[in-house]
Amino acid sequence: AWTETGEAVVGEVGEMVIAAPMPSMPIYFWNDPDGNRYRDAYFEVYPGVWRHGDWITMEADGGCVVHGRSDSTINRGGVRMGSADIYQAVEALPEITEALVIGAELPHGGYHMPLFVVLRDGYDLDDALVEKIRTTIRREASPRHVPDEIIDVPAIPITRTGKRLEIPVKKLIQGVSPETAINRATVADTAALDWYIDYAQRFQHHRADTSTLT
Repeated sequence: AWTETGEAVVGEVGEMVIAAPMPSMPIYFWNDPDGNRYRDAYFEVYPGVWRHGDWITMEADGGCVVHGRSDSTINRGGVRMGSADIYQAVEALPEITEALVIGAELPHGGYHMPLFVVLRDGYDLDDALVEKIRTTIRREASPRHVPDEIIDVPAIPITRTGKRLEIPVKKLIQGVSPETAINRATVADTAALDWYIDYAQRFQHHRADTSTLT
């Protein structure tokens, strides 16, 4: 586990790096003849050292805790948090089947951390369930993990390999165009993604209206 300045730390969250050759290390990307995408993906942060893209904590006894992807880690008020901690808490609730959380630094300041949830049949996202979700996250994770907003959604967008589209949704909420934020060919269900595109546009319009009023 390395800090942003490349110092190894124990008992603290840091970037997972691999400082020695490993047998399964890929040597290039498909359709990347000059190797730029490959180098940007793994060697841009620490020149010559593989950055895997995960937050980890190396314990003094040699154990390792993986907190989640570093590029999708929530950074609220300077405190880094793994989205996996929220998923573990929320998806254990009987009312919820899936969830997606993002933390978005907004243009011109501000931070927005919504939690999107898919409910099981027969449940509604009423005030009682919202409070139950917040209380569960506060107890199982921490008060800082409690989202700004909890939203009932029809589906969670995932890639064809089953990964949540945290980064594309974050970019959409930050105002990035859909064409730039995501390659639709990699999405398992584009209809699910379209809901988030509409949400992001509504969110941006609301921010613009609020800014005009103030």
